[in-house]
Amino acid sequence: MRCIFYLVAFALLTAPSGALAQSSTSLDADDGALHHIVGGKPATLFQKPDSTSRAYVELDFQEPVRVVEQAEDGWREVTTRDGARGFVRANALSNVWIRIDKREQVVQVLRGARLVRTFPADFGTNVFADKQRRGSLTAPDHWRTPEGRFFIVEKNSNSEFHRALVLNYPTAEDARRGLRNDLISRGEYEAITRADSARTRPPMDTALGGLIEIHGDGTGGTANWTHGCVALRNEAIDWLWLRTRVGTPVVIEP
Repeated sequence: MRCIFYLVAFALLTAPSGALAQSSTSLDADDGALHHIVGGKPATLFQKPDSTSRAYVELDFQEPVRVVEQAEDGWREVTTRDGARGFVRANALSNVWIRIDKREQVVQVLRGARLVRTFPADFGTNVFADKQRRGSLTAPDHWRTPEGRFFIVEKNSNSEFHRALVLNYPTAEDARRGLRNDLISRGEYEAITRADSARTRPPMDTALGGLIEIHGDGTGGTANWTHGCVALRNEAIDWLWLRTRVGTPVVIEP
């Protein structure tokens, strides 16, 4: 999750005055030098913009890199946080991330520090609290939207709610809390933390709950009705679907 913190810090520290107040700009422009590895798998750093050149190192999925300049034929020259410099395929990189504000009931899409779009959103029935455990018909108070740093771990085009971007909840932090509070077993804790380390889909059938998504069929912020998901109008999730990938960071704030 370090790269998500890195992206948020970059956005807050480098945003020019008023930048985060913009409502719309182009997502086609490649704004901002800080990117992260997306696509659900590592990317190779090469000596030259040529896959037959010397391979330096494998860059982990979600690892932050800084783009030095564009190169020819779909390559980018980058530097890593360890100081390595080389070339990666442009389609392995993104600087798009999502900020969700529960208090304001909005989903914001940013490229680096620049706000691109803002969408009104619906949240869990209990919008004021952080998610602690699975909700149910007998415990609707726990239909809450979790807070923290996540990423898109899966995209579901066959969702019952039009389309869905599945988040990697529960995280290792949630697993530690669940084990401490006797909500999950040691085996469930280890399974969640293994998935967190591997940046894969965690178990979503424990007492902590799961299947937290950004999905469609929303009302545009006029009602909070979900079981913890974030619901957008269908035209909004369609727009977001085309501009996000597995690995896109998502920050959910109270």
